[in-house]
Amino acid sequence: MKNNLAMTVVALLTIVILAGCVGKVGRANYYTLNLPAPPDPPVAENAHTTLAIREFTAPAYLRRGAIVYKTSPELVGFYAYHRWAIDPCEFVTESIIDRLGATGTFSRVKHYDGQPDADYLVSGRLEKLEEIDYEGGVRVEVAVSAQMTKFDTGTIVWSKAVSEVGVVNQHDVPAVVSEMSHTMELAIEKLLTPVPVALPVASTAATNRN
Repeated sequence: MKNNLAMTVVALLTIVILAGCVGKVGRANYYTLNLPAPPDPPVAENAHTTLAIREFTAPAYLRRGAIVYKTSPELVGFYAYHRWAIDPCEFVTESIIDRLGATGTFSRVKHYDGQPDADYLVSGRLEKLEEIDYEGGVRVEVAVSAQMTKFDTGTIVWSKAVSEVGVVNQHDVPAVVSEMSHTMELAIEKLLTPVPVALPVASTAATNRN
């Protein structure tokens, strides 16, 4: 009887310990990018142009929810327990809307809801958002592209693509995400500088590549 009781206690303790270990190993950490808020927009007395921003797209591997790292140009890895709390495409879209709205250049900047009730449509793509673990050191790379189209004609009046690389001084995931935020801020600022201006349809569409 005593032996059976002792074995039962040992078994229960083992289950508790194993459950605790599984809980610690399997607990996911969730992150979001953090960009400074744009300044309050100036009074746009002469602004009459309206913009609709379509949600940015991205390669499928960037939309799986896991933070991405690369150990070679061809090999894509995913952190098992470090994930995005917000879809990066949604985050970039919101950031673009906030920053274009803060310029005072446009009378209204809104999400594209399928309705042709704006003068111009901005669409874009998050090309890269990843940790780079090859060629020495740890870096992050962010690449974004966008274009502005006149709604009634489909004419592209502005397009641009940018890429930024940041160096991670401390190799842990919070440090990587922090540098991704900083690099994303630089990329968006570069993308929107100068502020895309609605050009007359009769003029030649301008294309900038950085």
